[in-house]
Amino acid sequence: MGLYLWINILIIAVPLLLSFGKKVRFFTHLKTLFPAILIVGSLFLALDIYFTDIRVWSFNPDHLIGISFFNLPIEECLFFLTIPYAFVFLYENIKAYFPKLRPVRFSYYSSLFFTISAVVLAIVYRDNWFTLIVLLSAGVLNWIVYFGFTPRWYPYFIVGFLIAQFPLFIVNGVLAGSGIDVPVIWYNESEIIGIRTLFIPLEIFYYQFTLLFSVVLLHEYLRNLWEQKTKSM
Repeated sequence: MGLYLWINILIIAVPLLLSFGKKVRFFTHLKTLFPAILIVGSLFLALDIYFTDIRVWSFNPDHLIGISFFNLPIEECLFFLTIPYAFVFLYENIKAYFPKLRPVRFSYYSSLFFTISAVVLAIVYRDNWFTLIVLLSAGVLNWIVYFGFTPRWYPYFIVGFLIAQFPLFIVNGVLAGSGIDVPVIWYNESEIIGIRTLFIPLEIFYYQFTLLFSVVLLHEYLRNLWEQKTKSM
């Protein structure tokens, strides 16, 4: 079994095992989580196919099982399921165990810094098509949602995203070659800024922010629709 598949299994193993816990009852969220993952994941799969086609990155066959969807290894496709599922599990646990968590000022300044950094870097490195798309979409989406609507769930998302950086750094670091002889994913140096942490390009931080933020945003929207529908019955 390839390393990339093992990484996917390890990412989702604990959330799956704990999905039926009495405190959070995470399985009750699946009716809105799975549609959110399917819709957002489909968009990101299309982007992933495009970025692979223009050689922003490529995959090492030595770490794969050899099954592909278009030009993407099946492990990369699964990544858009396992990472959002595990993250929303963390997010819902934070909401359940810390219902009074309201770091309003922290959320404001972190959101402001994130938006400005994303937009400024996108403009400075606008000649890199991948960098421009990833950073600009992250900054604009965050600006519209937070400063346009300021959803009550945003502080939980920010805290969850910061907590998730520790395991994500490990996962992304291994995929990029940290601790192994040959990386699972090669990044084209001419298509990225060049700033790396544990071999991870800076763009991946913004890329995964947009992925997870979009899933939570749609998950919460569908939950509100479901609750309104339930109340009206």
